[in-house]
Amino acid sequence: MRKSDLINKIAEKTGIPKVDVLVTLETMFKEVKSSLIEGEHIYIRGFGSFITKKRAAKIGRNIKRNIAVEIPEHFIPAFKPSKEFVNEVKTGKLGPDTPEE
Repeated sequence: MRKSDLINKIAEKTGIPKVDVLVTLETMFKEVKSSLIEGEHIYIRGFGSFITKKRAAKIGRNIKRNIAVEIPEHFIPAFKPSKEFVNEVKTGKLGPDTPEE
């Protein structure tokens, strides 16, 4: 499913115009990115957490030139799904609190 498919599906189920759904999703994505850049984690109960993981500095290898390259420590974004999310995907059934169509 692409972003446009998601927008269409949300617009159909909620009756909200596609333009408003697009603006809402884009704003959410932008806020998630800016929060992670600032070092803040985002916790959404029943869905999961958007977090940053720290990668330690290490020595890598450029195999074309056969030289060692130092890779500095850095942060990468990660998503950790909640237990409810994982169970719903495993069983293929939405939970009792999750609104269906």
